[in-house]
Amino acid sequence: MKKSRMILIIILIAIIMVLGILSFGPGASQRIDIVGSTSVQPVAEKLVEEYKINHPDVKINVQGGGSSLGIKTVHDGIADIGMSSKELDSSGKEGISEYEIGKDGIVVAVNVKNNVSDLTKSQLKDIFSGKITNWREVGGNDGEIHIVCREAGSGTLNAFEDIVMGDAKIKRDAIVQSSTEAVKQSVKQDENAIGFVSFAHVSDDVKTLNIGGVTPGNETIADGSYELQRPFLFLVKGNPSGELKKFIDWTGGSEAQKIIEEEKIIKSTE
Repeated sequence: MKKSRMILIIILIAIIMVLGILSFGPGASQRIDIVGSTSVQPVAEKLVEEYKINHPDVKINVQGGGSSLGIKTVHDGIADIGMSSKELDSSGKEGISEYEIGKDGIVVAVNVKNNVSDLTKSQLKDIFSGKITNWREVGGNDGEIHIVCREAGSGTLNAFEDIVMGDAKIKRDAIVQSSTEAVKQSVKQDENAIGFVSFAHVSDDVKTLNIGGVTPGNETIADGSYELQRPFLFLVKGNPSGELKKFIDWTGGSEAQKIIEEEKIIKSTE
């Protein structure tokens, strides 16, 4: 009886060992979860799409939720990679490896029918704080300014607040949208709207403004002369290993860099 039981235990152990080999062997599927900034998300999805062509056994899931979620989930070990479009503070950097994909400009967008082409940072701050409420105050047509902004936790919002707003607060009655595309749609549909979006996602259906006489573009973002800009980051808890390291290393190579450039993410020349 004891002998039969021992044989059964040995068989069970053998089965578990075989299953373990199948689960973690060369042919097994592996998973990487990427979570965070909706601004970084589109370029991350393009990178993943290209990577999976030669790595079909790696399952990579990309989802948004904002930079704050990306930072938290990677700190908590829930996500393998956190996407962030804002700099981490000193406490946020603890135990985290940062990989800068590139730099992105924050572009001020208005409706294509708006005749305003340039604003100073001071005017921009006064508009979003509610001190300036009519377009005619900045050389435009008579019309109440409608402010569109991102939701709390958005890296784009955090960067805009840090660079433009300082200690001032954005108006409480601002229209809040949960993604870059939603901000663009609001501006596209409202002649008196103003919002801010990622340079990487600018399209002809909205008009972009110069800030302090400087046009947002590849060169002005790369050299820092266009002031409204922020990093695009991949965050990893500790040091990556295994398939995660392979993917991170691949994103720094020429194949990935071509995709990053096509997505209007800019390499710093500062």
